[in-house]
Amino acid sequence: MTAPLTPPPHQPPHNNGNSDPWQAPDPMTGHLPPAPAAPQEDGPGLRAELREAVVVTVGVAVVGLALGALWLWLAPRVPLVSDASAVYLKDTEGEQAIGIDGTFALLGLAFGVVTGAAVFLWRRRGGVPLVVALAVGSLLGGVLAWRFGVWLGPTQNVAAHAKEVGKGVVFDAPLELNAKGALLAWPLAALVVHLGLTGLFGPRDPDPYFATPYGPQHDGSATPTAP
Repeated sequence: MTAPLTPPPHQPPHNNGNSDPWQAPDPMTGHLPPAPAAPQEDGPGLRAELREAVVVTVGVAVVGLALGALWLWLAPRVPLVSDASAVYLKDTEGEQAIGIDGTFALLGLAFGVVTGAAVFLWRRRGGVPLVVALAVGSLLGGVLAWRFGVWLGPTQNVAAHAKEVGKGVVFDAPLELNAKGALLAWPLAALVVHLGLTGLFGPRDPDPYFATPYGPQHDGSATPTAP
């Protein structure tokens, strides 16, 4: 028969709720370190994050319809004229085509700022699914705005349009986006704004200093320290 194990003589029988009776007290304070807290899940969970990501992707992409309508309304027009045999640019030195691309890019930047801030205000945190959804939704929204603006604009059949208006009559060219890089203006602006707001105003991780036995406790009191 073996004798029951007993704590060492220098170890008090009561361990202040610590689960390990053989753990020695801290040599600086004479107190046992607090028991580690049970891990808690941070955030709403993967399934909820994926649902939110789908909502963000679809919602941001649909906003592209508004961008397409504004692009058609604000973009400059390229004037064309026909002599009954061919169609020509009325202003050969005009920069309307560059203005069309620039208008789309500027509108994309503005929509990126708005949607990035709106997604942050809706969910005041970051997360990979949310950021990816914002980027994908913004890119899809830009493509949808481009195609929607072209569809709403002047007809793509220039020859039939010239024949319809008649010889020497000025008419508008179809709306085109020549600089396809303008499609990236919206997602880039949205990501920069969202990540910036998350870094400035998003939730912070707990300071590890407050979790140590030597720092202040959550109630504002401090554990005694060695002189």
